[in-house]
Amino acid sequence: MYNKLIKKKTKLSVIGLGYVGLPIALEFARKIKVIGFDIKPGRIDLMKKGIDPSNELDSASFKNTSIHFTSDPKDLKDASFHIIAVPTPTNIYNLPDLTPVLKASETLGRVLKKGDYVIYESTVYPGCTEEDCVPVLEKFSKLKAGRDFKVGFSPERINPGDHNHTLTKIVKITSGCDPEAAENIAKTYELIIKAGVYRASSIKVAEAAKIIENTQRDINIAFMNELSLIFNRLGVNTFEVLEAAGTKWNFLKFYPGLVGGHCIGVDPYYLSYKAKALGYHPQMIDSGRFVNDSMGRYIGKQTVKKIIAAGKNPNNSRVLILGITFKEDVTDIRNSKVADIIAELADFSVSVDVIDPGASHDEVKEEYKLELKKGPIGKYDAIILAVSHKEYLTLSEKWFTPLLNNDGIIVDVKGVLRGRIRKHTYWSL
Repeated sequence: MYNKLIKKKTKLSVIGLGYVGLPIALEFARKIKVIGFDIKPGRIDLMKKGIDPSNELDSASFKNTSIHFTSDPKDLKDASFHIIAVPTPTNIYNLPDLTPVLKASETLGRVLKKGDYVIYESTVYPGCTEEDCVPVLEKFSKLKAGRDFKVGFSPERINPGDHNHTLTKIVKITSGCDPEAAENIAKTYELIIKAGVYRASSIKVAEAAKIIENTQRDINIAFMNELSLIFNRLGVNTFEVLEAAGTKWNFLKFYPGLVGGHCIGVDPYYLSYKAKALGYHPQMIDSGRFVNDSMGRYIGKQTVKKIIAAGKNPNNSRVLILGITFKEDVTDIRNSKVADIIAELADFSVSVDVIDPGASHDEVKEEYKLELKKGPIGKYDAIILAVSHKEYLTLSEKWFTPLLNNDGIIVDVKGVLRGRIRKHTYWSL
């Protein structure tokens, strides 16, 4: 398979061209022939013009590539090495929603040929590839995994908005259903990964390695968030405590904040689900998720308390929120916990305006039934800096003052304004 790819006797396909799939497809397309497949024709049209719908890559990333963008599943027949990189979200009950990855498996299964390779990059619980996805491939292809086609798992490690730790600079974990598959898959990824490839001993090990990366981070942030709840009652600034503690060489530098998005805010639920299916209730994982999922509401409630303490009626109050994306310097609004802040304020009948330098007005309206404002309108009783976009990092107190009513409040979720606010009531996690 590896020799066929490098000699361009066959093609590689990437199914799902989001913030994970598109960079992979373009990197491979500098070395071998690639088919980039996505179910949304509108996204395909943009990519054909050299535009990344996720706003992560510039037009130069599309140059000098041998890639065919398509939304026609039949085109996948021309490829023999298939990478599935579709989302793996949770439903409203925080249970794994495998619909995208199973639908992608079905689509690919209908065109799968003998000798083909299928590699999953979507984050799943250990066992999902072989227990849930492979049976779908077999059902629709009428082929047998291991005998007629090979399967592998190579988890994505892309960090949205991070332009330092990019795809080729991060060590890639690879795995395969047997030694031959494992080696072919590893060698193929070595074509593009400059940081090197780590060959996991099995597909389950590779699945587990990925999911604990995000679960570990989630738990560490949950600890910071819980500390902020305690320190708030003590009247101590959490960021000042962490700055002091961070002078010790082995102190882990995590910070409190909102944990949303489609990785850290989702993946621990997959591991928790699998653990419960095996008869074990994971207390630490679930506790971490509970703390982090409650922070948006907590911030909203603390803001209302500050408004009331200033002698104002929340019913007649206005709040401006800076940022609605799930993290700084990205345009992705999926699973943004800023929505929880807005919901809590709405429960107290507070009027809320939201602005964001990168978020799409249409996407926000569709996802949250919310109209983004182009800029501040009038004066507010509180301003919440919810997402630390680079545009907000240099804001001074002079910027806030004309926008605030008397006794106005500044809520700084990430603590980026610490030390700059002196005339107004200031609060951070």
